[in-house]
Amino acid sequence: MCGIIGYIGQEDACNIVYQGLKNLEYRGYDSWGMAYVLNSKIQSIKKLGKITESEEHLPKTKICIGHSRWSTHGAVTLDNAHPHFSEDGNIALIHNGIIENYIELKKQLEEKGYKFSSETDTETVAHLIEDNLKQEKEFKQAVIDSVRQLKGSFALVIINKNENKIIAVRKDSPLVVGIDGNNYFAASDFTAFLKTTQNVVFLDNKEMAILGDNLEFYNYKTGEKIEKKIEKIGWNSESVEKGNYKHFMLKEIMEQSSSMKKTIESLIDGDKIKLGVLNGDDKINRIVILACGTSWHAGLVGEFLIEKLAGISVEVEYASEFRYRDPVLDENTLCIAISQSGETADTLAAIKEAKSRGSHVIGIVNVKGSSITRECEGVIYTEAGPEIGVASTKAFTTQLAVLFLLAVHLGVKRGKLSKERTKDLIDEIKRIPAKMDQVLGSDDWIEECTKKYYEKENALFLGRGVNYPIALEGALKLKEISYIHAEGYPAAEMKHGPIALIDENMPVVFLALKDSSYQKILGNIQEVKSRKGKIIVIATKADNDIEQFADTVIYIPPTDDLLVPFLSVIPLQLLAYHIADKRGCDIDKPRNLAKSVTVE
Repeated sequence: MCGIIGYIGQEDACNIVYQGLKNLEYRGYDSWGMAYVLNSKIQSIKKLGKITESEEHLPKTKICIGHSRWSTHGAVTLDNAHPHFSEDGNIALIHNGIIENYIELKKQLEEKGYKFSSETDTETVAHLIEDNLKQEKEFKQAVIDSVRQLKGSFALVIINKNENKIIAVRKDSPLVVGIDGNNYFAASDFTAFLKTTQNVVFLDNKEMAILGDNLEFYNYKTGEKIEKKIEKIGWNSESVEKGNYKHFMLKEIMEQSSSMKKTIESLIDGDKIKLGVLNGDDKINRIVILACGTSWHAGLVGEFLIEKLAGISVEVEYASEFRYRDPVLDENTLCIAISQSGETADTLAAIKEAKSRGSHVIGIVNVKGSSITRECEGVIYTEAGPEIGVASTKAFTTQLAVLFLLAVHLGVKRGKLSKERTKDLIDEIKRIPAKMDQVLGSDDWIEECTKKYYEKENALFLGRGVNYPIALEGALKLKEISYIHAEGYPAAEMKHGPIALIDENMPVVFLALKDSSYQKILGNIQEVKSRKGKIIVIATKADNDIEQFADTVIYIPPTDDLLVPFLSVIPLQLLAYHIADKRGCDIDKPRNLAKSVTVE
């Protein structure tokens, strides 16, 4: 969740770190701070709230670390804001993750006379390093001996006023090193420095990087020096800028046709689907999908697609609950972990649980080099590009594309799909980007529609079959960014409870497409209409009959029933966006939310 950026080199370190923190704002935070070496002392800036463009003049230094904090231990105060310092003021550090044994370590340090000024687990590490330095250990060894005592998860970036170097250490929390000649970065996310360099080294668990006159890597568990591969990130700096859009979320909604096209092209060669990660797929007799939030909704669509096209039983599990059950898995169960960031802590924990029980695990991930990509046996990448807005949009639809092609692939392998049906499905998904553009062309009309609804405080989203998960996703988008209470339900379940809420003040969004459930959902619409609910319908183009039942109709082009979610979700994203905009909400950084949830 929190953002980390450290820099050492020949340029203006404080300004580079400050801009890096601005680049990481999408991760979510409530306070921020920087520490730097100046005049042989560690000095710092700490602030509550958001980073603004009018901050005080930053000093010119060659080494600096910065952090944007999303509170876990302790209230939002300056004392609890990062960086944290050793008692003698010689050490400053920033931290993502949770030190699970900090109470025990803190007690030991207090018995030695160390005094604490914050409520955080992080400050314990600063005092621990100071204590090890007092035992005449060099900086590197003091850090190694300290982190060996830690339990939990951590990405640590540390400076010492007496050393011209930064030490970065990682266990179960993402950390990446950026390289630009003799200028080095350590960050929680490469978007922090993407405008400067695309050359990176991803740290694995229990690895440490020393950034100074040169670059060195160690395994802190063994103390051995190791070699690491420099990789090049394929994303460019323009992809993390808003351009002429008011918000990143709107930009990313509008990019969905291009990201969809890239994802499809990366996985289709002519009429063949390229999925090399599924070796031994003929032995799969059950699939378990592990995900959280929007990715979980994608998994629900995937369940429908895989069962329909491949005839394999699928279960979709909340990754956050999976490890606390006693899941029944075996070597013929394929687990699919879905995550935009590839760093979702709950999903990582679920992956480890699945592997420990003998299952095969593959990932569907947007960010190359992320933690989940290294934990899985294979990875299918979406090609959404950087997604900065906290509320996921283009990552969701590219996840759907991967799941659809996976379902077709398995259907072919298992003899469930004829050549003709397979060709029709592949041809139709290739047409989806153009149809997405048609839906996006309705943006002005959708914005006009929201004038009637943006002041409401509750909403209900209803769908059937493969569009039920889209109702869930539409409700999630609205509540995430507009703070309107919204719930998604299977349309048939409305009469088992939610119908009690419906009156003239309740907007109800129906996904009423011309598919096998159309007549049934018309009946549900009538039930709402008779109770004076305000009806918004996402309908198939040319279905003019629907207008007699609805207050507002938004049309999408016809497509295969299984591909409708790719199109029906876009109006829901735009409805949420324009309602939130009219309510004056901070759309890209909604309160209390973070883009990458790296704590369980």
